[in-house]
Amino acid sequence: MTDGVPRAAAQARPRKRRILRWLLALPLLFVLASVLQVLVLRFIDPPFSAFMVARQLRAVGEGDWRFRVAYEWQDLESISASLPVALVAAEDQNFASHHGFDFKAIEKARLHNEHMLARAQQRNAPVKRLRGASTISQQLAKNLFLWSGRSWVRKGVEAWYTLLLETLWPKRRILEVYANVAEFGDGIYGAQAAARSFFGKDAARLSPAESARLAAVLPNPKRYNAARPGPYVQRRSNSIQRQMRHLGGGAWLRTLD
Repeated sequence: MTDGVPRAAAQARPRKRRILRWLLALPLLFVLASVLQVLVLRFIDPPFSAFMVARQLRAVGEGDWRFRVAYEWQDLESISASLPVALVAAEDQNFASHHGFDFKAIEKARLHNEHMLARAQQRNAPVKRLRGASTISQQLAKNLFLWSGRSWVRKGVEAWYTLLLETLWPKRRILEVYANVAEFGDGIYGAQAAARSFFGKDAARLSPAESARLAAVLPNPKRYNAARPGPYVQRRSNSIQRQMRHLGGGAWLRTLD
């Protein structure tokens, strides 16, 4: 006994306080670690992304020991200007002006999806393509740092990393890294690997049409193939090329930062 308190209870209190302090410190540690992580990658090119690691581990889990992720970093200056412009035209036309979240696009997507869901219910048919509104910054946050799937926790962490990217990186760096880590085919990541896999050339030699086809497959790179485009990819590619011209083509890149 210690002043009327059992010895075991007296010893347990400091232990509980230590555990509580650690639990309270975890959010601060995460904030500090994530800020440092994003700051470092502003200046150091990422050797891999979270999605690349997940894909390689999945291959190992399936017993495919020969599988290797295709990835080769290229600076933005070594990538045809048409590809980053195609990515913006296809996925985030307000990339230069928003701060990580395009609220107008989110509202448009919400209204479109409500309309598509209502039509599907009326016809008692499956829902056709729903529209997303993730910006390039959000997609980069997810691909580079996080995991696939849908949950409020993942969306919250994605939003945090998006804010960090927009705060600590210039727009050119965001676009450069995204062009290098986006998945353009199963296990094919980045402009250089995609250009070589689908067109047998370096990313610096991609034509506007080829760049548009690469951007067109991004909604589902495991389903669509830039080298053998079906009707959907061809239609989407033509639309992307029109938007690229509307943005100003390769000259648009000079407007970033």
